[in-house]
Amino acid sequence: MPHQTHMSSAMNECIQQCLACFTTCQQTALTHCLELGGEHVEPTHFRLMIDCAEVCRSAAALMANGSAFHAAQCVVCADICRACAESCKRLGNMDACVQACERCAEACEAMAGGSGTDQRAGTAAHS
Repeated sequence: MPHQTHMSSAMNECIQQCLACFTTCQQTALTHCLELGGEHVEPTHFRLMIDCAEVCRSAAALMANGSAFHAAQCVVCADICRACAESCKRLGNMDACVQACERCAEACEAMAGGSGTDQRAGTAAHS
């Protein structure tokens, strides 16, 4: 039987927030922003949205894999999500993206701060 590692509810929640942010940023960039054009496809903003989607996807994968590097990735993810939320707020009419980024940033900040890292510590957190 394969080894099963306990994953905390906080980590499960963070994975879900990361995947939701990945989907929202990717779809918003490639539909809403491309369709509107102008400032919405300005390279700095558009790259930030794609970066945000990718860092969220990567953070979710590292947590799901039980990687010892997931906390470091969550720090980067939270920073990029915060920047993406600000950029989307500035442009306006991108509330779903702003909210997804903010929720993901909060979950990743909690994860990076030690919440849900029971896999590395060797203890099982019971939720």
